[in-house]
Amino acid sequence: MTELFRELSEISKSRIERDVLLSKKTTFKIGGPCDIGFFPETVEELKDALDICRHNGLLSYVMGRGSNLLADDEGFRGAVIFTERMNGVRIDGERVYAMAGMGLTPLSRTVGESGLTGLEFACGIPGSVGGGIVMNAGAYNGELSQVVERCTVLRNGETVTCSNAEADFSYRHSAFLENGDLVLEAVFRLEKDSPEDIRRREEELLLRRREKQPLEYPSAGSAFKRPKGSFAAKLIDEAGLKGFSVGGAQVSEKHAGFIINRSGATSRDMLTLFREVRDRVEKYSGIRLEPEVRYLSPKGEEAI
Repeated sequence: MTELFRELSEISKSRIERDVLLSKKTTFKIGGPCDIGFFPETVEELKDALDICRHNGLLSYVMGRGSNLLADDEGFRGAVIFTERMNGVRIDGERVYAMAGMGLTPLSRTVGESGLTGLEFACGIPGSVGGGIVMNAGAYNGELSQVVERCTVLRNGETVTCSNAEADFSYRHSAFLENGDLVLEAVFRLEKDSPEDIRRREEELLLRRREKQPLEYPSAGSAFKRPKGSFAAKLIDEAGLKGFSVGGAQVSEKHAGFIINRSGATSRDMLTLFREVRDRVEKYSGIRLEPEVRYLSPKGEEAI
């Protein structure tokens, strides 16, 4: 791998590093090293990194801010392409152009300070624009599908523009989750409002988060999708699982919808806890919860 890394360093258009710890790149703070990390700043550099991986037979994975991801303690045997440096934002009237690696929280702050409303709900969401669109991220009755006008994706090596309708958004879902398209940039259509009023609404939502969510511990946000006709946290609580733990992983005592890294949790702790909660809730209520979190094994992304 040393010789290959040296060769790739000479041809890569983006910054490249060896043995990047995924525990430093995920909000769970869990995960071993990937063999190689690419850090592109532009779409051209990202496509170049993907081409390098393909031509050299390297398994590749594209990661935003690691907010909905549980990485294995063994790491990833290949290259991870981190989009964190692809964070450009441009405002043109009521339209906002944001690159995939831009964080949703700083994006909501930026547009709010510019007097544009519509993204207040995203203030506090730790994910990126790209991952957020793929999962149709949302909170407090807001979802990205409500404000995304169109997005540019990478499909079979070609850039394609998709409208909101073509994205086929639904609750925590988009067409990109199924077809594997990689979101590169999004265009948001917002509305004018007072920056002071926008800031006030953001602070109110942030206060609600601090009061109800275990923000003092590493987590991936809501652990399970909301089942039809109910709430995951309610079902978990009713099954007597609030505070239930496996190793250093725990169902939050503050909010049963969160699974937290309370103290040095391993990926195995987390996987076991997720599956145990899912099975016990199903046994208790007959409802099978679906994790929002994805699992990155040494061989690639999988469902938990």
